[in-house]
Amino acid sequence: MAIPANLRRQVIKRAANCCEYCGLAQTGQEATFHVDHVVPVVAGGQSTSENLALACVSCSLRKGARLVTVDPHTGEEIVLFDPRRDAWRLHFRWDGVRVVGITPTGRATVMALHMNRPLALVNPGGGSAAGKTPAANTSIRTLLSRLRGQPGVLCLEFRTN
Repeated sequence: MAIPANLRRQVIKRAANCCEYCGLAQTGQEATFHVDHVVPVVAGGQSTSENLALACVSCSLRKGARLVTVDPHTGEEIVLFDPRRDAWRLHFRWDGVRVVGITPTGRATVMALHMNRPLALVNPGGGSAAGKTPAANTSIRTLLSRLRGQPGVLCLEFRTN
């Protein structure tokens, strides 16, 4: 379903141009972020500001038309994080550049959306307006050291004289 341009701009502005799920910044990304229906259209969700969230391609595709997923600690079915209804800080916290779920909803959403995938760890969001950024002074060397050894990550070191 096409989202009108003015509504899309409103969603992007409200999100400070960052994914409202994982915090990844749109700046520097090749793919344009999606305007996601928090409650999917197939579940009766409307294309209104109150039901739309900016989502990076990865979070959007992993979320799909789901409203629920499984809490990895309890195995119980849990409602996914809703950026329009839920406060990010009540469900997640930053551990360096990693997002940690601190509630069943947070844990389930981190797992379901793979919020700690390598690209999100290297380029965390600039969503300071929402209070969702890790320390801005994290160096590239620190980020690379945290990624070393993770599956699917190749870190190269460049030395200058």
